[in-house]
Amino acid sequence: MPATSTIPQREYVKTPPSIIAAILGISVVASLFLFWLVYYHAPSDTNHTRLLFLPSLNAVFNGASAIALLVGFSYVKAKKIKQHRAAMFTAFIFSTLFLVSYIANHALHGEYKLPIAHVGGLWHFYLYTLLSHIFLSVVALPLILITFFFSLTQRFPQHRTIARYTFPIWLYVSVTGVLVAVIQALVHG
Repeated sequence: MPATSTIPQREYVKTPPSIIAAILGISVVASLFLFWLVYYHAPSDTNHTRLLFLPSLNAVFNGASAIALLVGFSYVKAKKIKQHRAAMFTAFIFSTLFLVSYIANHALHGEYKLPIAHVGGLWHFYLYTLLSHIFLSVVALPLILITFFFSLTQRFPQHRTIARYTFPIWLYVSVTGVLVAVIQALVHG
């Protein structure tokens, strides 16, 4: 039996606009909640004494998601569809675990401020990386959910079309999440 497997192609199936609207609505609510959590919510552990490993765990989850995404990409290029699907579900699970850990970290500790002067190469690199990471993470959420919806409902032509955009954005968000965490850990000590 060959190592590759294919899923039968379906004709183009029209997606109800209400599904896409619901996914976009969920994404907006989630983004607004995270914005509130990071910038307005008073942290419960202002002394930073509990669960101090969470930022490192976030980086591990982001890194594992990036690896799973690259593995999934290599599988789809090799037309190993079952393995591709498993790798992408793995990436989704790691990204979900990251989100849970991120919420817990910010609920406990609040926003992290990098303790360096706001000038120089490191600051500009960090700021650009962080801002692009935040913006693209907001974009990535609905893209990921819509891409998964198309796959799970066997709308493969639509899945392939949107995955071309979802994959690089999701990968960028995962990699820059690790990079931001590393810079914060190095500067913070």
